Amino acid sequence: MNDKLKQLEEKIALAKQGGGEKRIEAQHSKNKLTARERIHFLMDEDTFEEIGMLVTHRSSNFGLDKNKPLGDGVVTGYGKINGRLTYVFAQDFTIMGGSLAEAHAEKIVKLMELAMKNGAPLIGLNDSGGARIQEGVVSLGGYADIFYRNTLASGVIPQLSAIMGPCAGGAVYSPALTDFIMMVEQSSYMFVTGPNVVKTVTHEEVSAEELGGAHTHATKSGVTHFTYPNEVECINGLKSLLSYIPQNCEEEPPSIDYQGGDETRTQLNGIVPENPNQPYDIREVILNTVDEQSFYEVHKDFAENIVVGFARMGGRSIGIVANQPAVLAGVLDINSSNKGARFVRFCDCFNIPLLVFEDVPGFLPGTDQEWNAIITNGAKLLYAFSEATVPRITVITRKAYGGAYDVMNSKHIGADMNFAWPTAEIAVMGAKGAAEIIFKNEIRSADNPKDKWKEKEAEYAEMFANPYNAAARGYVDEVIRPDQSREKLLKAFSMLKNKVDKLPQKKHGNIPL
Repeated sequence: MNDKLKQLEEKIALAKQGGGEKRIEAQHSKNKLTARERIHFLMDEDTFEEIGMLVTHRSSNFGLDKNKPLGDGVVTGYGKINGRLTYVFAQDFTIMGGSLAEAHAEKIVKLMELAMKNGAPLIGLNDSGGARIQEGVVSLGGYADIFYRNTLASGVIPQLSAIMGPCAGGAVYSPALTDFIMMVEQSSYMFVTGPNVVKTVTHEEVSAEELGGAHTHATKSGVTHFTYPNEVECINGLKSLLSYIPQNCEEEPPSIDYQGGDETRTQLNGIVPENPNQPYDIREVILNTVDEQSFYEVHKDFAENIVVGFARMGGRSIGIVANQPAVLAGVLDINSSNKGARFVRFCDCFNIPLLVFEDVPGFLPGTDQEWNAIITNGAKLLYAFSEATVPRITVITRKAYGGAYDVMNSKHIGADMNFAWPTAEIAVMGAKGAAEIIFKNEIRSADNPKDKWKEKEAEYAEMFANPYNAAARGYVDEVIRPDQSREKLLKAFSMLKNKVDKLPQKKHGNIPL
């Protein structure tokens, strides 16, 4: 018995050593943690239970039968994060470059199925050179098995991906199917084809960082939702994100104790400028409305003309979608529509109420937008809001023009409560353009067309550039002072806490993709 125990201890030690001390030292020289170190920082102390530590690959191709490392390049298991059950896999780059093949994929698939059966989040710490080419099509099949489970788990449990190293070829599609992606600056990369292939095929000279680094995907492609300067901060980001979302689609989002008091926020009264064409930062409105230090922004550096993120109201988790007047005047365009739609659908999947701050002059005009399908992409945001059954509240702070008024969670597409500040302008279009169209003949025949135009612009603004016509028709539930916003929202979300709304019976809708 003692010999058997000794043999077991030796195997465990080998499995935990990974690719060997030299490989681990090389990992550290690149400011990268090992797979087990990452799990150590992620999970609550002494809660991680490993699954499949002694698994090895079953291939004898190209001499692989002489190299059968324990674990086959991925550490899988479960434990707790801030007391909540969570499943995690961490690819081990010190073993065959973390390459994925049959046994490696089977471990991940088993973990995914356990997570779905038990209704708990799944976190992937990705650090892999891609498919293990020595195993051929078996590696490709392994990827497809994972993709299939990603799709089945979508909307059932939260799926989070942290890119801790290279992620190329088929390896990028599993993270792309998950809910949120995090990347580490200067050490993580995502691309379908690497710089060498790009150079061969298109003759473009590009570095790995320029092609698929964290900054590129945070600002240009929007593939990643968060970037961090190092791995420890990335891991802390995962923990923070989990604190806003529930275990699964059947549960309510987490809440924390909150002691109410005077909810008046006088700071809100001076944020919107008197000049309707002057920009302001919508984040000031958000920060002065939600619980203190609770706003957790998502996709911060991508499509900055819309702001999305999580926050708390009265201790309860909510999702926020807000037009940003400080960037492109807050117009909706292709990227901002996609960004907003994706976030709205996530919140709806996991029972997270939605709060919308609206200041939108319309959709961005131009050939670039039209030729790249602003119609279809704008419809995604419209579809996402219309489909959402969670509590939905809108606050119109200033402009709500044209079709964008409809799209930004208006009453007409199912919003539960709509408030407007006195500065709100709810109209088909801005007063200047509207006056030019409506009073075209009067302006043209006037002795001084410019003065007449200004006169008619003021006339139109007096009639329509306010929230009262909409309120008279019930499109706005109440016109409120800005400093009342937090109090009104707390009461409205409390009232909507038990909201039940059912979509028509169908297999699934056909969102305009």
